[in-house]
Amino acid sequence: MSNRYDVIIAGAGPAGAQCARDLADRGYDVVVLETEAEDEFPAQSDKSTGGTFASMMTSFGIPDDVVMHATESVVLESPNEHFIQDQPGFVLDFEAFKKFLVEDGRHKGAEYRFDARVRDPIVEDGDLVGVRYNRDQEVFGEIVIDATGPAAPLAEDLGIANLERENHAIGIEYLFEGVDLNHPEFADLTDAMMLRLDHEYAPGGYSWIFHTGDDTAKVGICYIQNERYQENAIHDRTVDGYLEHWLDTDPRFENARQIAESPVRGSAHVQPPGSMSTDSFMAIGDTVPSVDPVWGEGIYKCMKSARAAAMTADRCLTRTKNISAEEMGVYDDLWNEQVAPRQDRRLMMTRLLYLAPNERYDRLMQDLNKLSRDTLSDINDGSKQEIVKLLYISDLSYLWKYWRETQSGIASYFN
Repeated sequence: MSNRYDVIIAGAGPAGAQCARDLADRGYDVVVLETEAEDEFPAQSDKSTGGTFASMMTSFGIPDDVVMHATESVVLESPNEHFIQDQPGFVLDFEAFKKFLVEDGRHKGAEYRFDARVRDPIVEDGDLVGVRYNRDQEVFGEIVIDATGPAAPLAEDLGIANLERENHAIGIEYLFEGVDLNHPEFADLTDAMMLRLDHEYAPGGYSWIFHTGDDTAKVGICYIQNERYQENAIHDRTVDGYLEHWLDTDPRFENARQIAESPVRGSAHVQPPGSMSTDSFMAIGDTVPSVDPVWGEGIYKCMKSARAAAMTADRCLTRTKNISAEEMGVYDDLWNEQVAPRQDRRLMMTRLLYLAPNERYDRLMQDLNKLSRDTLSDINDGSKQEIVKLLYISDLSYLWKYWRETQSGIASYFN
């Protein structure tokens, strides 16, 4: 087994596995270090609702056999209103999806080392030359990529990641059967992915029901412990407790039964990404915070960041033969242009959604039902014109709170 590679990738999630897939397809020697044992992968790291859209599937050649269910619409709910947008999507079997990426990468020539817990970067004479994992094992490469998600052991050690605790969102999800997807009190969720904005169930976040076929659905909640959470949270109620409260009080779950005994748990950060690369190094996937303000879809972002990193590595190793911070910075440019353009505006909208009170959510649904069906997609892309259409004078207080948090001028987000 070789101990020297062109590229070392830490983490075999969608970002890490896709980056390895792209690089191996280009003929590079790449190794992926994954914490889990191979016979457990990826059951212990199944940390996504698995909702995505056709653009991701086609862009990355994802086969239909990793899809649990094809959906026809996205539904947004508030406590008393809802909005339906026709938009075909896919709810993935996330375990099968991750296995596909790994096996396809292996087929293309990528090497995987499982049960390999990354410890720290190896730096010699000021240069990053490899990665230390487990107790004392080492592997060396020209370029190192951190795809470990919020853990970010390499990115933090190198001063790239600064994932702040106050921006940390946590989530939990179960797979259920017996869910009433067409209950008369609510919008029809048959063949739909639904996101609910309601602080009773997810203070400072959102909850969801994703139809996975027949009467089954993924059901979960996610929130960040922001100001709205502090106002609405019930003392000592954990994320598990909020999900249980929703299950106990929503009539759609009256006859629901858990299919999987253990829940899926995950986390993310809602904050500006900052720098993403340095000499011989890039951070991708959830190690670099990015979120869609409306859909909350993160898989496509992870996959695109992986491709941007692979393109950068290809350029630096073959064309420029230069792995300096300046050359690796091409990744930052690609990320801001292709992965999450207009990120500041998108982040602002995400924060505003989490900070708004329940009555504001009801008004948002009413407004969306009056506007163009493309409004949500345009907002998700950071359109200044569409964002302004949905703002009220009363929203200025939330903008002010956001300005105070980021310590930058509100006007900069509309330039």
